[in-house]
Order: sequence, then C-alpha cells, then structure tokens
Amino acid sequence: MSDPEQRSREEREDPVSEAARRRRRAQFLRELTEARELRDRVQPRRAKTARLRHAMRMRTFRW
Repeated sequence: MSDPEQRSREEREDPVSEAARRRRRAQFLRELTEARELRDRVQPRRAKTARLRHAMRMRTFRW
C-alpha cells in the first residue's frame, strides 16, 4: 500500500489527532487575530489605510 493511502486511513481511524489539529489551528487563529489587533492599535494610520484599501477592493469586486 502506498504512503498517502496509509496516512489517510490513519487520519480516519484516529479522531484524537484531528481534534488536536483543530485545537492547534484555533489557537493559531486566535493568536493571529490578537497580533493583528495589536498592530492596528500600534499603527493606527496604517490600519486605517488598510481598511480603506480593503473597502475599495470590495466595492470594485465583481461577483
């Protein structure tokens, strides 16, 4: 049996590692959000221009 097939079978059989992966991912996303908020507080002018740029991008985006 090839290695990717064996790995996918192990992932299906081991829900604990999936739960651990989701916990690590959630922790990472929380820390990333916290870091972005800190950066926005420390550099308000840059945060404002980024918000305006994002708003302009969203207005010109076509669905």
